[in-house]
Amino acid sequence: MTVAAILARKGRDVLTVPKETSVAEVVAILAERRIGAVVVADDFQRILGIVSERDVVRMLAQAGTDGLVASVASIMTAKVITCSDQDTINDVMERMTHGRFRHLPVVEDGRLAGIISIGDVVKARIEQVEREADEMRAYIAMA
Repeated sequence: MTVAAILARKGRDVLTVPKETSVAEVVAILAERRIGAVVVADDFQRILGIVSERDVVRMLAQAGTDGLVASVASIMTAKVITCSDQDTINDVMERMTHGRFRHLPVVEDGRLAGIISIGDVVKARIEQVEREADEMRAYIAMA
């Protein structure tokens, strides 16, 4: 199964914010939407960075609430690991595990084309394993 299959089910809409957005605004967005990360992008949907709950927590530990007025560019992860539609579930699972992050933007032609979370990947993998088990049971029953 590929990233394209996950996106076909969940959709390709991704919430993005400009780099000038305040950390406080991003915190409000994360809470309101009940999401764990937001992509920082330019007007052409090119990824500039990603901000997760962990980034916010690190900033609060260092700067306290004074850091909430800073722009999101000051706390975002600028070197974003991405994937493509054609990557397999195993590929992205390995990348996410190795990098210890839970969100992976999908890029197509240099532009943001979607985002997947570790939850999306695990759900797809479980469905894949269950389907394989059903196929194996059907094969054994026919033998």
